[in-house]
Amino acid sequence: MKVLVTGGGGYIGSALCPMLVERGYDVTVLDRFFFGKEMLSEIDGKAKLVKGDTRWYDPSLLSGIDMVMDLAALSNDPTGELNQELTKDINYRARVRTAKLAKNAGVSRYILASSVSVYGFNNKVVDEKSEVNPLTTYAKANYLAESDILPLAGDGFHPTALRQSSVYGYAKRMRFDISLNSMVLNKFQGKKIQLMRDGNQKRPIIHVKDTARAFIEVMEADPEKVSGEIFNVGSNDQNFRLYDLVKLVSDTLGVPMEFDWYGFPDYRSYTVSFDKISKQLGYKVEHPPREGVKEVYGHLQDGIIKPDARTITLEWYKHLIEMKETMDSVLIDGKLF
Repeated sequence: MKVLVTGGGGYIGSALCPMLVERGYDVTVLDRFFFGKEMLSEIDGKAKLVKGDTRWYDPSLLSGIDMVMDLAALSNDPTGELNQELTKDINYRARVRTAKLAKNAGVSRYILASSVSVYGFNNKVVDEKSEVNPLTTYAKANYLAESDILPLAGDGFHPTALRQSSVYGYAKRMRFDISLNSMVLNKFQGKKIQLMRDGNQKRPIIHVKDTARAFIEVMEADPEKVSGEIFNVGSNDQNFRLYDLVKLVSDTLGVPMEFDWYGFPDYRSYTVSFDKISKQLGYKVEHPPREGVKEVYGHLQDGIIKPDARTITLEWYKHLIEMKETMDSVLIDGKLF
């Protein structure tokens, strides 16, 4: 099977693409590689790496492809607010473009990387049938993409949307701008954990390897079970208050539970049910949060992870825009990032 992964050089993609290659899939990666091609160094020569942009890549790239895993996006809420129209272009319109091009090219399977952030704020446990409440540009773009892509199901085309939990754990393209990883870095640097708002916000979390594996399990499932469907990706026992994550990190590392409040206007809070993906596909997570905490902390200690500017997505994009280090890194076909 031939698989095209857009955004394959990102945090999830850098975990997912080696898994696909290891399983014997013929993999093509389409990415701007803003974080460097070395994020996929272990599969360089084993997969086809194409530098391009989902907004205007040549549709011939889809020729012969059986499955598209569409991960290309400006990730997380703060980055999404940096330029709202750009976020909509990349996270919404470009994904719809890819899905339509894929269907026209005879691609049979398509998976959209969406997010549980579409639930926004809800005091009740939410599932795939719950009313959504996207509060940020990032969340709204995800929901718009779902709304336009899933109705394309039919005529041999099987799209699926995966609403992923907040991801943690080690990947080659490391991120420290997400909750659990950020908390571990704070402790490694001897700082107090920075806690948004009052810490009572609820979030489901998932290890990056588990969310990557969900893409593969959906791809390998009977298409009739996943066509036009939405699945929350995570585990019921990994719904946490942010305050409780602080305690989990502190207890796991055996360090004092010290934290500071800071005033980021975080109004999102939701507890998510993952019964559907478990019952319908038999999907189960394999990695507990404590494992992820020890993994990231250990890699920091060993120097495997170096927390530089590239590990904070928003700051790295600002750097690229301000520095314009090379025309090739910021411009493709004369078009500004």
